[in-house]
Amino acid sequence: MVLPLLKLGALTLKAVSKPVANMLKRQAGYAPKFRQFMISIAQANHRITTKIQRRIYGHATDVKIRPLDEEKAVQAAVDLIVELFVFTVAGAALIFEVQRSSRSEAKREEAHRQKLEALKQRNEDLATEIELLRHELEELEQLAKRQGLSGIFKFEQANTEWGNLARSS
Repeated sequence: MVLPLLKLGALTLKAVSKPVANMLKRQAGYAPKFRQFMISIAQANHRITTKIQRRIYGHATDVKIRPLDEEKAVQAAVDLIVELFVFTVAGAALIFEVQRSSRSEAKREEAHRQKLEALKQRNEDLATEIELLRHELEELEQLAKRQGLSGIFKFEQANTEWGNLARSS
């Protein structure tokens, strides 16, 4: 269930990112300040990635890195911004899902805790009721002993007496 939704979300992000990229390209063509901003982003990204690649491959990093031409820089900046947009939306969706799952789990745990608490309370109530019944039974036995009716509450003694009477008859 999650995998198809994930794929659908990725396709939706890609579909949304294309118009965003086209809009950014048009804005870079119309507004010189925005174009310069895009070029500076692309040049900085180009320098950083080139230095990282050179370090990874063990090449010298103190060499001068040639800047990108303006059109490639604008295209690279647009691609970078679109990728950041897609990454940000995907990250936000992931964070939202984790928080939703966390809230759902917390609700389940709270319901479980409440059920456990109710069971504990019921157990305590039953224990109290048993104790009260035990106390009442003791009072009845003492009352019966005082009134001479002790045989009524002792079934074993009464059964043996009835059994003896039945045998003797």
